[in-house]
This record gives sequence, C-alpha cells and structure tokens, in this order.
Amino acid sequence: MVFSSNVFLFVFLPLVLLLYYSSPRALRFVVLTMVSYVFYAWSDPRFVLLLLWTTLFDFVCGNFIGGHWRITRGPPPQWVRGGVLAVSLGNSIGLLLFFKYAMFAQEMLNTWLDAFGAAAVPVLAVVLPAGISFYTFESISYVVDIYRGEARPAGERFLANLPPGSGGRTLFSRLTAEVRSFVAFACYLAQYPHLVAGPIIRYQELEPQLHHPLLTVERFGRGVFFLSLGLAKKVLLANTVGRAVELVFASGTLGWADAWWGVVAFAFQIYFDFSGYSDMAIGLALMLGFDFPRNFDAPYKAQSVTDFWRRWHITLSRWLRDYLYIPLGGNRKGPGRTYVNLMLTMLLGGLWHGASWNFAAWGLYHGAWLAVERAGGRRGVLPTGAPRWARVALTFAIVCVGWVLFRANDLTHALYLLMRLFLPLGDAMNTAPAALALYDAQIVVAMVVSAAVAFGGVQTWDLARRLTVAKAALAIVLFAASVIVLSVSASNPFLYFRF
Repeated sequence: MVFSSNVFLFVFLPLVLLLYYSSPRALRFVVLTMVSYVFYAWSDPRFVLLLLWTTLFDFVCGNFIGGHWRITRGPPPQWVRGGVLAVSLGNSIGLLLFFKYAMFAQEMLNTWLDAFGAAAVPVLAVVLPAGISFYTFESISYVVDIYRGEARPAGERFLANLPPGSGGRTLFSRLTAEVRSFVAFACYLAQYPHLVAGPIIRYQELEPQLHHPLLTVERFGRGVFFLSLGLAKKVLLANTVGRAVELVFASGTLGWADAWWGVVAFAFQIYFDFSGYSDMAIGLALMLGFDFPRNFDAPYKAQSVTDFWRRWHITLSRWLRDYLYIPLGGNRKGPGRTYVNLMLTMLLGGLWHGASWNFAAWGLYHGAWLAVERAGGRRGVLPTGAPRWARVALTFAIVCVGWVLFRANDLTHALYLLMRLFLPLGDAMNTAPAALALYDAQIVVAMVVSAAVAFGGVQTWDLARRLTVAKAALAIVLFAASVIVLSVSASNPFLYFRF
C-alpha cells in the first residue's frame, strides 16, 4: 500500500485516525504499532516476520549494550558492549546484504564462471522486502547511539515511571513495563508514515513524542496541508513527467534535445516523487501528533554538489555522515584520506539504493565531485564571484548527468544516453511517432510547473508554518485534482518503494 492510492486515502487512513483518536492516550502508541504492521503486511505478510525479528533482536541487544539488562554486576564491561554491538550489526547488515545483494552476487558469480568456461549455478530468487533499507538503518542507529551514549534503551523510561518501592516494582509491573517498552520500540521502527520510505529517524528524536504526542487542531490542519501538497507533487507532477522519462529511457533513437528533455524530466520525477512522499509522511505524522525531520530543502537551488547533498534526502546524508563518514575518519586524517572517505561513503550510499553497477557508478560520480569541491575549498566548480544562476545551472547539469547513471538499465545503456547528451549522434525522436507523446501538452505544462516550483517556488515546509484561508483553499483544490487524476490513471509508480 502506498500513500498515493485511493485505498489508503479513503479506507486505511480514516480507519486509523478513528482508532487512534478513540483510544486512551496511554494506548495510542500500541494502536499505532498494530495498524503500522497491518500497513506493512498489505504488500506481503511474510515480511512482517522479518520486521518483527529485526525489532526484537535489536531491542534485546540495545538493552544489553546500555546496561538495562545485565549479565554481570555493575555496568556492562566494554567487551560485552562491543561484542553485543558486533552481533547486532552482523544481524542487521547480514539481512540487508542477503535481501538486497544476494541475487546480484549470484549473477556476478555466474559471469565469472562463464568467463572461465564453468557451468553456471542456479540463481536463488530473493524478493526484496519493502522499506528494508530504511528500517534497517534506523535499527542500526538505535544500537550504535546506545553504545555511544547518545541514546538510552527503550525500557529505561518505562521502568523510571514505575512508583518507587517494592510495592510499585513487582515482577508483574516490571514485565508489563518491558512489554510496553518493546511495543514503543516497535512503534519507532514500524510507524507507517516513515516505514517504507523514510525520513530516517533516530530513536531519541521520536522517543519523547511516543509518550507525549502533541495533538492539536492546528497541527492536524498542517498535517492535512502537507499531505495534500505532497500528494499533488507525486500525482500531478512526478507521474506526468514520468511519462516522458519512460519514452526517452526506452527509446533507441534519441537526438540531443530529446535526451536532455528526458533526463531533466527524470530529475523532476524523482525529486517530486520522493519529496512528495516525504511531505505526505510528515503530514501523516503531524496528524498523529509527531514531528518528523525535514528531508528536502530545495535541492535544485544548490550552488554546488556539496550544497546539493545538504539539501537532498537530508536524513540519509546525515546517517551516512554520522555512521560511516565520521567513523572512517572524516576529514581528520589529511586531505588524501578525506577524499577516500568521501568516495567510499558515496559508493556505499549508492549501493544502499540497490545491487547494481549503475548505483555504484552513481555513488562514485558524486563522491568524485565532492572530493573535487573539497579540494577547492567547497566553493563548487565555478568561482565564488560567478553569478548565482550560473552556479545553480551548472550544479543542476552535473546532478542530471548523475541521474543518467541512476536511471539507466545498465552501464551500457547509461553510456548510450550520455553520448546522446553530449554528442550530436543518432536520429531525433521527432522523426518517430513517439515524439507526439514525448512533447504532449500535459507533459510540457508539468515540466514548466516543475521547473517553476523546483527553482523558484516556496517549499512545503515554509508554506505550512502558518495556515491561511487561501492556503487551505489551495490544499483542497490540489487534493481534489490529485484524487481525480488517481482515479483515471492506469499507472501510479513510486520510485523509492523498491529501495
């Protein structure tokens, strides 16, 4: 189930809000956990067990790392904390590697076997669970932050709230507190607004809100506003320009202008698809009384690639920085090591999106640009005295070239598209009937609106700070238009659902 569907908007969401608001305050996080598991089971009930296993395993590991549960007297020794952390990371990373990269590894093995004349081995088909990359990163951050002393185990707050003295700390009351703390941690990982596509949230950011969600009419209204604008981004813009993307990336005859049209269309598609989904997630959380962190900040207004990664998928960039780049040494071990750390971090960030040489190349491409800009003092490619519009335009072009690697079927296909971008080869698509569809009036209008919003529009986050009658009317119109388009559309893809 995705947010941009009539089933979610008119069946699931109303039922969830009814159950949530009619429940006692102390049980609302329990209700939210249950409906979130129903939401996750909608696509494939089997993977509920995988999510539950990750939740239980890291809940237990976090308790031992933080000393909430102890196998020795006094605080846990370092060897216990480090050993449990290693076991936890081995479980999380192992599951992620298996489900995301097992088939890729088998195919690579068969490629090598074929090169040496050996018989290929049967490839085990592995189905990728929705959202595994997101909730695995959140689970890793939980145990690592407890190990670093930046978070505390989920159970400590519940036990601290028990009445003092033996009468208030019976075995039953302690067991009840532990069960409630497990459900709270499960709610953190499985909460449906961020389960399948983020934002990637740290436990300590959400923990106080699990116990005291802030429910007001004003916040609920802001949530509806976020949801409406996010839905419009996804349905009216991303889905429409996506039709041009499909035509260009499937075509064998492309001219220079056609290729750039399709690549820019993909830049808009992936931005409005993902940022729209993030807006919907933030809005749904507000409707439930939760504040999620901002995930996009006008990334196509960036004046350098470094600036772009401060604005694009902010919570993933933060995770990669705090749990990968800094532990590798960051910029503390000299320029050469800094460049290597940047390249390695972005390589792994690319592979996080999927098992493909394309994603690896995309990560390395961005890592190389970050290293170049770091060497130049983070000033970007153009000098600081260059006009702002020129710096923005060049950065956008650099990012668009990278999107070719991200979207192409394979590296050969990416090379073909890159040649069409920079070399006057091939026949223009306008010689084929497909050109009529490529430059359809709806697509052209959506491209113009996308450019206006991406480069000159006000961000949803800023628009939603204070609601007015005009903004409410805008939200109603956009929501109604989105629902109408959804009802007549044959295709409603969500790009990040597969990551």
